[in-house]
Amino acid sequence: MVLVDMAARINPNVRVFTIDTGRLPQETYDLMEAVRLRYGTKVEIVFPDHTEVESMTLRHGVNLFYAEVPLRKLCCHIRKVRPLERKLSEFDAYAVGLRTSQSEERADVTQVTETAGKLKLSPLAHWSAEQVEEYLAKYDVPRHPLYAQGYATISCAPCSRAIQPGEHERAGRWWWEQDASKECGIHVTPTGALKRTLDVLLDEILVH
Repeated sequence: MVLVDMAARINPNVRVFTIDTGRLPQETYDLMEAVRLRYGTKVEIVFPDHTEVESMTLRHGVNLFYAEVPLRKLCCHIRKVRPLERKLSEFDAYAVGLRTSQSEERADVTQVTETAGKLKLSPLAHWSAEQVEEYLAKYDVPRHPLYAQGYATISCAPCSRAIQPGEHERAGRWWWEQDASKECGIHVTPTGALKRTLDVLLDEILVH
């Protein structure tokens, strides 16, 4: 939301888009509406391909993400990564809210990178959590309601939970997994054996 507020102050006509995976909590839709009312911004909502979701859930069930990491990665890929890739065809550059302090996988995030021919901007890369909070308070920026309930990272409803005091910021994401990367594939792509397994699973969905 810091980026949305900054961008709207620079250009009220800035394009804002988000991905509706089909498994979002109601509070996320409430925030979308808050953005529309506060900034007059028509949030562009991107959906996954329904045939891919249908094929995936028919083969592996609606709660496949609990079964094993590769299936969770597959669900993220179908519901988030592929819709993002399609949407980005409309842009030469886009901005995200990544910060280096969020996780080990994001420690090397830079403010500007080039990904698949697109400029990926991370203006908050070197911001601390405290700086984010200061900005939100200073400008009375709308907040996701679940943050007040102890959430530190929010995605699909089944895959996010509140964290306990002392837990890492990403501990509430896919908390049932042990020693697995806390990334969905949008920002950090799976590598090695996990990527090969994901490719096989994805081929099954897309072919059949």
